[in-house]
Amino acid sequence: MAVNRGLKEDEEEFVYRISTAEEWEELRTSGATFGGDLDKSTACFHLSKLDQVQATLKNFFMNVNEDLYLLQIDAKKLGNGLIYEAADESNVFPHFYGPSRSFSPLPLDVVTKSEKLTNVDGPFNRGPIWPALLSP
Repeated sequence: MAVNRGLKEDEEEFVYRISTAEEWEELRTSGATFGGDLDKSTACFHLSKLDQVQATLKNFFMNVNEDLYLLQIDAKKLGNGLIYEAADESNVFPHFYGPSRSFSPLPLDVVTKSEKLTNVDGPFNRGPIWPALLSP
């Protein structure tokens, strides 16, 4: 269920994407990506707000045995293709559908920062971009 469209005053300036190394490389080299299997099958990119990133990593990526990248995305650049949807009664997640809700690739120019994450026998380790991001 969509709760609102586009960026509103009370919504995040940035949203975050957890990408595999393969997806991040595709985005960097070709300038765009259609994402992973889940994104393609649902015709939208699954994103997180900053305060949701750690839970998203724990719930969906703890068993991933490859490097991941955390991408900071300028929400304003996603325009009306950014939809905030309720996942349950207490969680609203951002999804990028593309212009006019027509699934389109995520362009590189919306990414403002990237950070390599590694999962070494437990919590994800991160570099200096967001020092407190993954703190418990």
